[in-house]
Amino acid sequence: MIPEIRKLVSYQEDVLIEGFKPADPPWRLYAVAAVLTNPWAGRFEEDLKPIIHAYGPILGETLTNRITEMTGGGEQIEAFGKAGVVGLDGEIEHASGLIHTLRFGNFFRQAVDAKSYLAFTNIRAAADTSIQIPLMDKNDVGRRSHYLTIQFSIADAPRANEVIVALGAATGGRPHHRIGDRYQDLKDLGHDVDNPAAV
Repeated sequence: MIPEIRKLVSYQEDVLIEGFKPADPPWRLYAVAAVLTNPWAGRFEEDLKPIIHAYGPILGETLTNRITEMTGGGEQIEAFGKAGVVGLDGEIEHASGLIHTLRFGNFFRQAVDAKSYLAFTNIRAAADTSIQIPLMDKNDVGRRSHYLTIQFSIADAPRANEVIVALGAATGGRPHHRIGDRYQDLKDLGHDVDNPAAV
């Protein structure tokens, strides 16, 4: 089983000025997406696992290779994320299934040598919807400078029987970052900075 990919889409945004000041160096955001036929469209399938296991590695490798080529290598990427958009004849579970598997995401995580999990969105929508990919620091989930969102749209996708699977990346955090990190809030509130999950 291999995914039927109708097209691959690439997006790049170079921010030269942010907050009335130059962004030095330019702040670069990237996204890549695969538009593919939803193998479960229009019907209820109890067991999604066989197709998830078959499609995940192919989509993960294809999109990871494409985005790291755009950025000049995984070491250039500081923030990352993923998204799935299923067309109107599909379930949210279909978008979730294709991106929430280590067989998909670990290609990207390994390529950028990440410790964090991939931030994500998964939605059902019609063609030309805004695809929003939340990003965060690849090694530090509390680093707020790298809480970002890259957004773009594909005019003719997803069709009702399609799914969009996408990856996003940034070469740095927001220019002129000045709101502090999550750890300072924890400290100010008297919580254990070394065990934020306890909050």
